[in-house]
Amino acid sequence: MPSAASRLLSLDLALRDTARIPSLATGARAGGREVAALLLTGTFAGLLTAFADLGKGVPGHHILFAIFPMALGLALVPRRSAGSVMGGAGLGTLALLGVAGVHLPGPGALTGFALAGPMLDLALRRGRAGWRLYAGFIAAGILTNVLAFLVRGTTKYLGFRGAGGGRDFTAWLPVAVWTYALAGLVAGLVSAAVWFHFRVRE
Repeated sequence: MPSAASRLLSLDLALRDTARIPSLATGARAGGREVAALLLTGTFAGLLTAFADLGKGVPGHHILFAIFPMALGLALVPRRSAGSVMGGAGLGTLALLGVAGVHLPGPGALTGFALAGPMLDLALRRGRAGWRLYAGFIAAGILTNVLAFLVRGTTKYLGFRGAGGGRDFTAWLPVAVWTYALAGLVAGLVSAAVWFHFRVRE
């Protein structure tokens, strides 16, 4: 009897046929190595989010650490709901790091990470290639980071400076209001371009 994960992870032909790297998918149902690859990729994305930093002067840049490795996971395992599986593995990793006393990024970055996988699944659910595939990645990056911006802005406005630190609200807002959206756009576009062809391979 197929597992719940196998029933959930149905094959996405558009992702498989446009990926720049060989897919691990070999059949209609996800195999054990595919699920393992998603869990490992999600864990790696969580570690990147926790430990990597491109510079605190660019609010919203953490979205790249979620979208880029998850796009790799979608290329390796081109299946629907794969983003949510990776996101769950990454959130579990971040939770364990938090329990271990590791200093985690602020609520904006954590919100963006939590939403990135499901948002990719939602944006790519129609299984189309070409500009629609690229647009799906871009939309997922922007929408995810807009929601992260709202969460981070709310915590700053309410004075929760300890939640991630950084500039106060009045200094942060004029920069973040456009860097969050721009970072989401760049993350989505770069991730799509690196891991997927624009057209279906012949």
